[in-house]
Amino acid sequence: MFRRTLLATSAAIGLGLAFGAPVAAAGMDKVKACFVYVGPIGDGGWTFQHDQGRLAAVEKFGDKLETMYQESVPEGADAERVLTQMALSGCNIIFTTSFGYMDPTNTVAAKFPNVKFEHATGYKREHANVSTYDARFYEGRAVIGTIAGSMTKSNKIGYIGSFPIPEVIQGINSYFIHARKVNPAVELSVVWAYTWFDPAKEADAAKALIEQGVDVIAAHTDSTAPLAEAQKAGNVIGFGQASDMAAYKPSPRVASIIDNWGPYYIERIGALLDGTYEQKATWAGIPGGEVLIGEITEAVPADVKAAAEKIRDDIAAGTYHPFTGPLKKQDGSDWLKDGEVADDGTLAGMMFFVEGIKADIPK
Repeated sequence: MFRRTLLATSAAIGLGLAFGAPVAAAGMDKVKACFVYVGPIGDGGWTFQHDQGRLAAVEKFGDKLETMYQESVPEGADAERVLTQMALSGCNIIFTTSFGYMDPTNTVAAKFPNVKFEHATGYKREHANVSTYDARFYEGRAVIGTIAGSMTKSNKIGYIGSFPIPEVIQGINSYFIHARKVNPAVELSVVWAYTWFDPAKEADAAKALIEQGVDVIAAHTDSTAPLAEAQKAGNVIGFGQASDMAAYKPSPRVASIIDNWGPYYIERIGALLDGTYEQKATWAGIPGGEVLIGEITEAVPADVKAAAEKIRDDIAAGTYHPFTGPLKKQDGSDWLKDGEVADDGTLAGMMFFVEGIKADIPK
């Protein structure tokens, strides 16, 4: 089961941001918030950052908030069991932080209508007590793609894909588009790891890219293993993924995409406390502070840093969208006209590469 799959046929449902019936209730004196994690909190990436968000909420609300979490919960029947146990244990709100928890979340929500369920990166809100939240990670890929295209010496950049799903395809496309904008000679290699968190597989993927002559690696997996392999190679740079991964500064980690979940967790728990909670769907990014760009280190030339920061700032200001035409699809067919911006429904169901990417999307 894939964590963050979005089906093209469900794009309109998932990202029309249509709201269901309100689930507001009277304010609460204390909230018990529970979190289900797909990996260990020590992964240094995705799960670590979700747990940082939990800790931010603990710091904000003090004794008004009790939390619990369970790590490394498989995406399937085990998730349904864990969610049921959490609901029975008195959790008022349960955050399920991986796509593969979507069906278990909705199944258990039907049995516990008084418990609020928040599902990360999914699109199904089958019950009034289920909300969804996601981040526009592709915005961060535009920033690091600018750095990648500018800093490669071999003109070969790489990307470690977790699974061939729209969220990952968005990131690959955005990374490549912006690398090629600053360096038309750039070629992109993609290696699929078929995992979210498996340091050994992630390391093997990085090695495979390095063996192909790639000297800049981006990853859509959860551990620091790709950066560790870049460090061993000595002439390869990379980026922090989901978390800052600061241990690898100033190189090979030259920048990072940071998933900033704390404000969202604080908002939703706060809404339960003050009685304003309602069902909703959220897809935020750089403008709202849910996607952050970590420090761009001194390993990056000043002009490249300035160009990357301009992309970041223009996205934040709403004056630039990473998918702005003219753009063609990989097969050469027209996609976006000059100045045309991709709509959310297309992005949510994106299962095609843009022109210039030679890799295939596995079926």
